[in-house]
Amino acid sequence: MAKGIVARSEDYSQWYIDIIKKANLAENSSVRGCMVIKPHGFAIWENMKDQLDKMFKETGHVNAYFPLFVPKSLFEAEEKNAEGFAKECAIVTHYRLKNDPNNRGKLIVDPEAKLEEELVVRPTSEAIIWSTYKNWIQSYRDLPLLINQWANVVRWEMRTRLFLRTAEFLWQEGHTAHATKAEAIEEAEKMQGVYADFVENWMAMPVIKGVKTESERFAGADETYTIEALMQDGKALQAGTSHFLGQNFAKAFDVKFMNENNKEEYVWATSWGVSTRLIGGLIMTHSDDDGLVMPPKLAPTQVVIVPIPKPEAMIDEAAEKIIKALRSKGISVKYDIDPKNRPGFKFAEHELNGIPVRIGIGKRDLENGVVEVARRDTKEKESISLDGAVAHIEQLLEDIQQNLFNRAKTFRDEHITEVNDFKTFEEVLNDKGGFVSAHWDGTAETEEKIKELTKATIRCIPLDAKAEKGKDVLTGEPSNKRVLFAKAY
Repeated sequence: MAKGIVARSEDYSQWYIDIIKKANLAENSSVRGCMVIKPHGFAIWENMKDQLDKMFKETGHVNAYFPLFVPKSLFEAEEKNAEGFAKECAIVTHYRLKNDPNNRGKLIVDPEAKLEEELVVRPTSEAIIWSTYKNWIQSYRDLPLLINQWANVVRWEMRTRLFLRTAEFLWQEGHTAHATKAEAIEEAEKMQGVYADFVENWMAMPVIKGVKTESERFAGADETYTIEALMQDGKALQAGTSHFLGQNFAKAFDVKFMNENNKEEYVWATSWGVSTRLIGGLIMTHSDDDGLVMPPKLAPTQVVIVPIPKPEAMIDEAAEKIIKALRSKGISVKYDIDPKNRPGFKFAEHELNGIPVRIGIGKRDLENGVVEVARRDTKEKESISLDGAVAHIEQLLEDIQQNLFNRAKTFRDEHITEVNDFKTFEEVLNDKGGFVSAHWDGTAETEEKIKELTKATIRCIPLDAKAEKGKDVLTGEPSNKRVLFAKAY
């Protein structure tokens, strides 16, 4: 166990915070509920952002940027969206400070600098974007409009936790406009698939694709498509959502177009987003009591080379040869020649920081034509011939990526439990955790009652859910399919 990290089995919440702090990912800021993302944490976000951005552009999307501030009248235009986010909004009411005449050196709000209209600091950007789209869209020739933006948003959360829930966070939000309902639904489903592809194949985090119940949908959406993951403490994490917005925002902002038959219609819309909460999911899915565990595809440094006991000409030469070969294959590598620390300390630090592969090079190893290679996920070490080291490491990175996914998927699959009565439902939630597959009668009243009794919510109605007659786990009323319940972040 790494020094300063509480055991995961002892206190999962503290273990999570310890990993973030000890691996230098982020810290709380002087602004309540906000965080400072440190270079190591931001490098992970940059890798996520770069890959997602590539995937968005491959599916025809382009980037733009919209204002941070939303006039209150625009924010109120779509009623459900406004009501859904109202309690989390930060509001700008004045535009100037002035010196306090009664307290020299202090500033107060200038009462004469009150804004004519209050500004909402965006919790999401539908309002400002759809008020803009009204000017961009006149004809079917202007559609589809496939826009994404990388931005920050503010949601005034009362209970915060680094990465998972903060007052300000980084994210991307896609906002698209379409000529037909079918096109918009296809877009929403496509982006759910893009998110699932990224999370599973880059983050090595298995997900379940599904749709939200009406009460769990995004405010202002006709349908919310979600990907749900399972953390090592048995709680679910909503990893990404894609929303079919129907014509709700088009009608709220009067966004119409002339179709091919020269008839005026309202536009159809989607929005979709993921955020820095994914870093929290990454930590909780893979890490252990020795620190961060990183999937190689997202690791800022994939390989570290440590000279044993210290650098010298022979070791430097071998290291340089390996570095050059690895970088030519697009593999990020660091040569740790810091003279202040011994190899043992360096090993522990690189393990704590989650570097997937470590190479130890000593003079005696080189005399025998080998180097020591250690993998972070299993902590296994082996001696590999110097000539074959690069090819071995290239394959090893692929093996680690796959192993992390397989390990997480096995855990997830072992924690999906079918139940048919409420007593077992509660026992599984409290003793085992994970997803509970149970019948639901389809009413918001039953959904709310189960949440009230157990703190579990319906995470999704799985897309692959098969028709199956049964009885609601609480009420005994008829049901046609199972849904997934879980306690969640």
